[in-house]
Amino acid sequence: MVLQSLKNCLWLSCVLRTPKACFWSTASGGFIIQSVSNDVYQNLAVEDWIHDHMDLEKQQVLFLWRNSPAVVIGRHQNPWQECNLRLLRQKNIKLARRRSGGGTVYHDLGNINLTFFTTRKKYERMENLKLVVKALKALRPQLDVHVTDRYDILLDRQYKISGTAAKLGRTSAYHHCTLLCNADKFVLSSVLKSPYKGLKSNATPSVPASVKNLFEEDPSLTSELLLDAIAKEYAVQHQIDHHINLINPADETLLPGISNKTKELQTWEWVYGKTPKFSVSTCLNMAYKDSVLDVKVNMDVKHGRIEVCNIDLPEQWLPPGLYSELVKSLTGSKFCPNETTTLVTTLLRVCPQDDELHSRWSLLCENMIMLM
Repeated sequence: MVLQSLKNCLWLSCVLRTPKACFWSTASGGFIIQSVSNDVYQNLAVEDWIHDHMDLEKQQVLFLWRNSPAVVIGRHQNPWQECNLRLLRQKNIKLARRRSGGGTVYHDLGNINLTFFTTRKKYERMENLKLVVKALKALRPQLDVHVTDRYDILLDRQYKISGTAAKLGRTSAYHHCTLLCNADKFVLSSVLKSPYKGLKSNATPSVPASVKNLFEEDPSLTSELLLDAIAKEYAVQHQIDHHINLINPADETLLPGISNKTKELQTWEWVYGKTPKFSVSTCLNMAYKDSVLDVKVNMDVKHGRIEVCNIDLPEQWLPPGLYSELVKSLTGSKFCPNETTTLVTTLLRVCPQDDELHSRWSLLCENMIMLM
């Protein structure tokens, strides 16, 4: 593997000085590439680039990639419904939205990602998953792994080790899947558990499943070993050279326009703003002095922004003018704790200089921010 990596690095230094047409035409029938980046946005951008630019009638592609800790949601999913956004922020775990459908997954360096690119006519996810299973069996014949009708790969008939999603274009298609090698299952289960209450949405929900790492079954199964085995099996089935070509997803010479694709995937408008319309209907149980106040909150959120906002406060608890300003400020703003914090801080400056009023106002604002 060390020798192979050195060869790949030498190969990469050559292709970066070569026009892209020469690079993509070096392989006949298909080729295997692996990202040198662990950035989720860069790697998702590579998928988009290949889907949009490659002539998949001539060449099929297997893309291998791994990410630093990240949660990746499907194209039509609601992040507030799918994961614990507060915990993601605390742990500095990235959130990304794919262009494919499917459910939410947790990525870290113990998780392998595989993307199979073909024409739409040749798209066949079951065959791709069977290829992965065959590669696993070639490594360890004793492994009990099989593909389900839902296009998952199960270990020991009960533990999910691979999930699937796909994007079908007019002429091109890709199918990508994960493979749990040695991911942090504690973090996985923590971040994929939404604490948000009262959300109603038509967004695509994820289906929970029991998971297990291949490393738990056999500690000798490293990510590098698995990647190499899958690449070999892909090469055999497609009758191509077993050579993993390393690519840098940030290189504009190799992938013209890739930076813009990466930037778009990081924007708030894409990650949050593409969320299907949803509503929040909940009751805030706010402890204030010796009592508990029940404050009903109803909001409609469209494109990630608050479209309608109603807060049912106890009578005389806040001056009507201050309450009205809060509702007015929230309407049209992002359903986002940072933006809401800025809004309420600004409003606090015009709040009457009254300690009791400030305490009540701060309590309400803290609870509103917690909703997001």
